[in-house]
Amino acid sequence: MPIIKILPHPEYCPQGTQVSAPAGTSICEALLDNHINIEHACDMVCACTTCHVIVREGFTSLNELDENEEDLLDRAWGLEPQSRLSCQAILAQQDVTIEIPKYSINHAKEGH
Repeated sequence: MPIIKILPHPEYCPQGTQVSAPAGTSICEALLDNHINIEHACDMVCACTTCHVIVREGFTSLNELDENEEDLLDRAWGLEPQSRLSCQAILAQQDVTIEIPKYSINHAKEGH
């Protein structure tokens, strides 16, 4: 099972952590299954950018971006060449390291 290394994020995992998930799982699903409550305002249907992550290692092992994801990423805060929507980034067999950006386009969150 591939391992996802999550770099420290002040809200979602202040110390950073590692989780494992079966190949074929999206990064977003793997995070949520392991109690890392990344935003996913569109309920993981590739309709927003709140689950944006930057893949620091293992980017090429993920499935290719489709046109819809590419278009949405243009609106993501802190976009980088290795940015992905975690709901669309599907794990293969290789480990990945991700960074969750400090901010998302969804500035006003409910439940705080």
